[in-house]
Amino acid sequence: MRFGVKSDKGIVRDINEDSFNVLAGYPNVPISFIIADGMGGHNSGEVASQMAVDFVSNYIMESPEAFTDEKRISEAICDVIEKANSKIFSVSSEQNENTGMGTTLVMAILCGKKIYFGHVGDSRAYVLREGIINQITTDHSFIEELVKNGSISRKEAMTHPKRNLITRALGCYEKIEVDIYTCNVKENDVYILCTDGLTNLIEDSDMKDILENFDDPEAACSELVGLANSRGGDDNITVIVFKTGKTAKAVLP
Repeated sequence: MRFGVKSDKGIVRDINEDSFNVLAGYPNVPISFIIADGMGGHNSGEVASQMAVDFVSNYIMESPEAFTDEKRISEAICDVIEKANSKIFSVSSEQNENTGMGTTLVMAILCGKKIYFGHVGDSRAYVLREGIINQITTDHSFIEELVKNGSISRKEAMTHPKRNLITRALGCYEKIEVDIYTCNVKENDVYILCTDGLTNLIEDSDMKDILENFDDPEAACSELVGLANSRGGDDNITVIVFKTGKTAKAVLP
């Protein structure tokens, strides 16, 4: 497996409130990818997203057996995200400077011949397979509801004034509902995890073109971030690209 990562604060924002991590090369620990997009006043978004990524990463490292068993992994992903939500909610409730903070989360774990995704918010996962790109996750957002009921088109959603209004995030409520998705792995699949700083400015067709033109995942990530910045870069941008193959090894970029 090959992968690349790129995170950028964009053109407009003063700080980067996105966080990410990749777990690869650890004995008995499944390859895992995690992205979070924080929100909140001052630096609270950065606090929330980093807490989420750190909590999930540490949990996987400390209990890898739960994430390498296909009978348990879906429950384990739900459990770790629910626990991360409780931690962030608790800190938000107890510390005035972090009141109201929250974060999205999208994660992918390789287990056997499948990839399992955990998802809350509007950060996304995609797969490019045999020339067709498909969004795996469904946004938990006000705009997604408008698209679903036919009020606006997918293209109109990219510029809608309420496109950043999400309906589900870690840390905002004591309980959280987690979505789980599963994909059967095929050779030469390309998977993408990203925050809305990318998808609010880049259409799926743009993403497909870049992924097909840049074989190296790290180069593809740089091109995707560069294109988003060239179109305004009005939000933080984080993207992970990973490719499956028979002989490719997971090596940190």
